[in-house]
Amino acid sequence: MDLAPPLVVVLGSIAFAVFWVLAVFPTAPFLPIGRTAGSLLGATLMVILKVLSPEEAYSSIDLQILGLLFGTMVLSIYLEKADVFKYLTILLTWKSRGAKDLLCRICVVAAISSIFFTNDTSCVFLTEFVLKLARRNNFPPHPFLLALASSANIGSSASSIGNPQNLIIVTESNISFLGFLLGLLPAMLVGMVVNTLILLCMFWKDLGEEECLVTEYVSSHEISPPAISNQSSSQEWYFSLEAGVEQSFPNKDGLGGDEFSRMREENYWKGVNGNTEGGSGDHVIPLEEKEISDVRWKRLLWKTGVYLVTIGMLIALLMNYNMSWTALSAAVALTVLDFKDARPCLEKVSYSILIFFSGMFITVEGFNRTGIPGTLWNIMEHHAQLNSISGLVVLSLVILVLSNVVSNVPTGTSKLV
Repeated sequence: MDLAPPLVVVLGSIAFAVFWVLAVFPTAPFLPIGRTAGSLLGATLMVILKVLSPEEAYSSIDLQILGLLFGTMVLSIYLEKADVFKYLTILLTWKSRGAKDLLCRICVVAAISSIFFTNDTSCVFLTEFVLKLARRNNFPPHPFLLALASSANIGSSASSIGNPQNLIIVTESNISFLGFLLGLLPAMLVGMVVNTLILLCMFWKDLGEEECLVTEYVSSHEISPPAISNQSSSQEWYFSLEAGVEQSFPNKDGLGGDEFSRMREENYWKGVNGNTEGGSGDHVIPLEEKEISDVRWKRLLWKTGVYLVTIGMLIALLMNYNMSWTALSAAVALTVLDFKDARPCLEKVSYSILIFFSGMFITVEGFNRTGIPGTLWNIMEHHAQLNSISGLVVLSLVILVLSNVVSNVPTGTSKLV
């Protein structure tokens, strides 16, 4: 692509420079407005400076990618609500043999979870647990946090839904979900093993030989009510459930929370004071057990439904159905399955990321219209031929540098090749 007129090149470069500075330095002292606002500012400048018309700006926004991002975010929220990440954390501590074993497990769990839940989601939900686990066992936290961050990024590279730049690449190239997975899975596995070995070598002396203890986060979800034979034991049972049942239902909704706690407390004090129809406090206990059993069964059925919807979505992706509509369909199915107001869950969606992407699409499209990316590619094209090892090395180095200097998402959006 030839260079645009000089005025368009200058104005487009200024708008892109503003976007780039705020994307790399979101808290820059001269304009600390953050990445999302910086993305909108860059997009607005592209239109105001007439590098793009309003129609061209709107058409440059890839709704398919935004829909896929939104759908996977909603899916991750419901999976977290269905305790998927709690089960992943249990895997980290089950029969663990010490800090080195824990480090290896974190690398594996973070990498595998990032294939299906995106690297951001895995890091958000696993970081707190890793910190608690390290604190309880007096382990230095930084080796495990580095393992989580690096492995989540490595694992996400193998899946088209693992991270945003992969979504862009797959959408632009029309690579199937299965083709992308099979193509990058071997490299991901090698990278995961190499990363684990490097971390072990770096922190071998810092990681002791002590056995790893299960954290309070995991043990608090284990509910084992004792046999109830008298009033005092029933009181202990009710209060022991407070840590178990209420934490199992952190969202105060129809399956637990305020209503369930109030009902449980009412029935308990009726039993203690003998204010039941039978005149004996112990008669309320079977009713309470039945109510708790019903709640558990309802939650188990709901969680099973969430897992089945997720598996169905993955099967649809493997069958090469449209990724965006597959993710959106799964998200809608989960909101219907939840059978209550979806607003609390939808409020957890990171809409700032969707806004950032919208602005970035417009800004990058405006920068492409200046002709600068195309001209740079024409200069280096004969040095980066894909049919030679030297060409692959040059292209890899260019992408590596741009991903660290410009950020990986804009690099994936730029149509250099």
